[in-house]
Amino acid sequence: MPDSQVRNAGSREPTKVLLVDDHALFRKGMTAMFACRPSFEVVGEASDGFEALEKARRLRPDLILMDVHMPGCNGMQATKLIKREMPEVKVVMLTVSDEDEYLFEAVKYGAQGYLVKTLDPREMFGLLDDLSRGEAAISRSMAARIIAEFSRRFRREHKPQISGGASRCPLTHREMEVLIFVTRGATNKEIAGELGITENTVKNHLRNILEKLHLENRVQVAAYALREGLVRPT
Repeated sequence: MPDSQVRNAGSREPTKVLLVDDHALFRKGMTAMFACRPSFEVVGEASDGFEALEKARRLRPDLILMDVHMPGCNGMQATKLIKREMPEVKVVMLTVSDEDEYLFEAVKYGAQGYLVKTLDPREMFGLLDDLSRGEAAISRSMAARIIAEFSRRFRREHKPQISGGASRCPLTHREMEVLIFVTRGATNKEIAGELGITENTVKNHLRNILEKLHLENRVQVAAYALREGLVRPT
């Protein structure tokens, strides 16, 4: 690791992580990997959703890595319960398949990411690092699939609006520009480069977009934009 990264890692408190999976061997393996990353600290483990909720209340982690399929209370149900009580806690779902039907429900309940257990560790930590920069811990191809699925579900569940969505949109011109890039799966850094602004400015615009549209994460924002016709699908 370069010296600059070592200094940065030591300049802030490590991200407190709660691991939730019904397989003890997987949890221990994850704990061993995190031990090599000074920017993360595993503060606890849980084997089902109910235990995850109890541990989250007591340990107050910054990040929860949540298995989707568990007996008793699964990851989707646990995410809903935890985000209702502790909306500031980031939840990233873990599963063995990128075709998991529960993925969309989990994201709707506030999960900030979705990782397949077969990911290379370096890629996994890279996506987790993205969370601290306001990104979603989801690969670009997966984000596109999630957005498309949300858009299909919204169109199926809601009657189409008679008038154009853009005319009723409370967003500013700059926020609309940011929104367009979000629907294309662009990162904050890429958006900043395209618009000639800083990443912090992009984060501020995203925060305003979430507040104005009463949504929780950028995936929901992208789905909303496509559903309401604010942005045309690419």
